[in-house]
Amino acid sequence: MSEVVNYTREGNIGVITVNYPPVNALSQAVRSGLVAALEHGQKDAEAKVLLLVCEGRTFIAGADIREFGKPMQEPGLPAVVEQFENSDKPVVAAIHGTALGGGLETALGCHYRIALSSAKVGLPEVKLGLLPGAGGTQRLPRLAGAQKALEMITTGEFVAAKDALAFGIVDAVDESNDVKAAGIAYAQKLADEGKPVRRVRDLTDRIEADKGSDVFDQFRSALQKKARGQLSPFKCVDAVEAAFNLPFAEGMKRERELFMECMDSPQRAGLVHAFFAERQVSKVKGLPKDTPVRDVSSVGVIGAGTMGGGIAMNFANVGIPVTIVEMKQEALDKGLGIIRKNYENSAKKGRITQKQVEDRMALITGSLNYDEFKNVDLVIEAVFENMAVKKEIFAKLDSVCKPGAILATNTSTLDIDEIASATNRPEDVVGMHFFSPANVMKLLENVRGSKTSDEVKATVMAVAKKIKKVGVMVGNCHGFVGNRMLHKRGAEAMALVNEGATPQQVDKVLTDLGYPMGQFAMADLAGIDVGYRIREEMRNAGEDVAPSWMDKLAEQNRLGQKTMAGVYKYEEGSRKPIPDPEVERLIGDFRKEQGITPREITDQEILERCMYVMVNEAAKILEEGIADRALDIDVVWIYGYGFPAYLGGPMFWADQIGLDVILAAVEKYHREVGADYWEPAPLLKQLVADGKKFGDL
Repeated sequence: MSEVVNYTREGNIGVITVNYPPVNALSQAVRSGLVAALEHGQKDAEAKVLLLVCEGRTFIAGADIREFGKPMQEPGLPAVVEQFENSDKPVVAAIHGTALGGGLETALGCHYRIALSSAKVGLPEVKLGLLPGAGGTQRLPRLAGAQKALEMITTGEFVAAKDALAFGIVDAVDESNDVKAAGIAYAQKLADEGKPVRRVRDLTDRIEADKGSDVFDQFRSALQKKARGQLSPFKCVDAVEAAFNLPFAEGMKRERELFMECMDSPQRAGLVHAFFAERQVSKVKGLPKDTPVRDVSSVGVIGAGTMGGGIAMNFANVGIPVTIVEMKQEALDKGLGIIRKNYENSAKKGRITQKQVEDRMALITGSLNYDEFKNVDLVIEAVFENMAVKKEIFAKLDSVCKPGAILATNTSTLDIDEIASATNRPEDVVGMHFFSPANVMKLLENVRGSKTSDEVKATVMAVAKKIKKVGVMVGNCHGFVGNRMLHKRGAEAMALVNEGATPQQVDKVLTDLGYPMGQFAMADLAGIDVGYRIREEMRNAGEDVAPSWMDKLAEQNRLGQKTMAGVYKYEEGSRKPIPDPEVERLIGDFRKEQGITPREITDQEILERCMYVMVNEAAKILEEGIADRALDIDVVWIYGYGFPAYLGGPMFWADQIGLDVILAAVEKYHREVGADYWEPAPLLKQLVADGKKFGDL
């Protein structure tokens, strides 16, 4: 055999074992080892049934990411799966952990499948801009039918073993923890009963039942909303449909053609970049791997508003007790009520049980007293953006909290060092910028102050992982990484409307690029008062902040979705933004006041001004060391601001557009618009001069 796959026999069961830590990925060595072991089993006259099983914590969990981007070496996976299916002895796959992607496709090439009850199966290729390319789109529908196959393949979501049994994907579920024993017992039963080879490709019942169904059109229609702009989910539907319209061999050919179309797409490159970038961000530049991490087993949150409540839920969800402190009982009761309502809604949708609702609520305690924080390991302040208020809170925390407690602020823009200056322990102060809704959004922008200790940095990155967030460590400046770039895009979006565009035209250009919502719809979701407060704070600090028609909205209590009117108006129970003639009038009046004659603005100009200004600002952020790598910026924007992952993030996207193209446009808008922030970043100029990309840094 090979070092990673071996063949043994237990009685009359031939056992093929994969042992390629950490996840038994389908490397070239595993693929060739599987073929050799299968041939050995075929020739072993004593073996009546063959069993495929894996060592370690999981069955084959998919492709080997170490081989991504390299030429495929023989044997290819489709050929390996076909050889297993062609075996003249029954082959059983025994699944534990996860059987994902090529792992599940290998199991589908076996004749029978048994899974431990804790196992999960799935075909997540769509998340990398691909489709299952080793028969997954042809074999899965033959077992599970069109609906379930399409659901699994177009979303890439995993299915628990018991559901996989109900769908027909596995033949048996075992409650034990010993996958090899369960597999051998099941294989022995098949041998004793003289069960024949049963090839998935020959099963036709589900194909005949769903042939001619309108399920494919329904899926395409649903994907127009859910996967707008993406290529691979639609190709997945085409591939599954081929299983119903073509003989198996031709369906396999069609799958391969569609797989190659996905492989050649720039979206696949963007999603693969995003996949690796998400894994890289946990490695913080200059932070030694062995940096000690503090224990965080109890947490305090200041503020029971939308943000504070959402932050508290993240910790309760993973079993960490949380104390929320508010100023007034009414605000506290309201906040705790909203948390319960959020959990109850999740239970109604079947995402959690009623017992989990009660267990999580039991972990959240409300109080009006800061003394409740004296023994917590971490406190996160989540009050509104006002420096004086935050400094007062941190001075109080400094006097109450135990030595070694981490004092974190959820500020989205303010200076971490100034906040830390209100304490006698600036080394324990850090930014933990959650994104709204905090219990849903995956990004956690961890902000280091100039005195934040390595131990605190390492701890907040570990906390991000613990609460299932994507943590990115960034430096301290106004707006950090995400909001600093967003403010520049916001300024350009406002300028474009002032000059003659409509808010809905600007938003449509951004949603056509792939954002889930545009600049103005996002302002309505966040609350018009949030930006208004930030601008007021800047004005109070003596900064020159231009007048804005958005201030007039705030002053009229048009605060966005929460008041049913902001830049757009909203109908009861709907989040759909509706253009409002009242706002058009208000903008028209503002233009007159400012002496602006509106002009027609093209979609291309909107795209360039909203996107290139961000790229230019990001180059400055990199230069200043606020972000360590271009990929950190990509991850911040994908997980915090809805930048389409299939475009790889703003820096990857800029590299695809061409930095020379972007620099020429930046120089043009610097001349025409004249705003300081359009001054070309020296790093951008340097990269263009050297013929390099952000990805080369």
